Amino acid sequence: MPEHSMARTWTAAGACMAVIAAGFYLSITNGMFDMSIGEVAKTLLGMGSSREHELVVFTFRLPRIVLAILVGAALGMAGSVIQGVTRNGLADPGILGINAGAGLTVVLYMFLFQGTVELTGWAAVMAMPMFGIAGGLLATSLIYLFAREQGRLDPQRLILVGIAIASGFGALTMYVSLKMNPNDFEMAAVWLAGSIYSANWKFVAAMVPWLVVIPPLLWWRARTLDVLQLGEPTATGLGAAVEREKNMLLFGSIGLVSASVAVSGSIGFVGLIAPHIARRLVGLRHRSSLPVSGLIGAAMVVLGDFIGKTIFAPAELAVGIVISIIGVPYFVYLLIRSKS
Repeated sequence: MPEHSMARTWTAAGACMAVIAAGFYLSITNGMFDMSIGEVAKTLLGMGSSREHELVVFTFRLPRIVLAILVGAALGMAGSVIQGVTRNGLADPGILGINAGAGLTVVLYMFLFQGTVELTGWAAVMAMPMFGIAGGLLATSLIYLFAREQGRLDPQRLILVGIAIASGFGALTMYVSLKMNPNDFEMAAVWLAGSIYSANWKFVAAMVPWLVVIPPLLWWRARTLDVLQLGEPTATGLGAAVEREKNMLLFGSIGLVSASVAVSGSIGFVGLIAPHIARRLVGLRHRSSLPVSGLIGAAMVVLGDFIGKTIFAPAELAVGIVISIIGVPYFVYLLIRSKS
């Protein structure tokens, strides 16, 4: 990679980490119980802090911030891969129905075990990503079935099919959730809005394996994503096993999305916006844009969660709603730009 490209990548990554650090500071010091940075530091280091400070930092705020970073990073990287595989800048896990498919199967899990499910229990936390993957694979299979033309994915049909699948799965999810008992319905409704307010260390533990295993594999195949941008015939001519590579990359992105949906609900537009910003900052090479997309996604969710929990305090606005308020105008802008 050229030296100037590396410099751009490190500069962009440093800027993103500075934004994440700022979001971390704001989120951990502000809330119903304000704390100074000195009190936070003493609590984190175990230097004679009070029981109240330990409860606020280690039980309520820190796992929520860490989970926001993990979920945002997963969605940002998944969006970058999906846009690279489909060669469509408007592709996004939410728009393509992958979020909705994962959400449907997780709600079905809640429905099948209604009255006995606690989202904070180890069994539920570890099982839900697997249900989410099943739903994500179902959504992807339907996309492949209906959006392919003469054996290839058509970018225009891809968006239309994805929107239709997301709408259909969303309707089914709402139908299933209305059949739940009141307690489970309330839990599902909050979760579907895209919220991490009930985050705990079990949720973090459920996300970590997916982020340890999948992103390095995706980064390892980043050059294949670059080759795919040349078109399938050219990629095949260069010796790439196109279908196998696309399936592997999509499966990895589905794993990241499904794990995220399982612990935070459906947070849309992160996978759409983060890759666009990353490409503007560091260029088209996925070795650079993939990790930067993850950092931008993490920054978006951390700041979105802080805005959601403070703007209407003491009431909270789900982070998924906050990001959607930003994401919808941006999506319209991208549509207009793509037409022009």
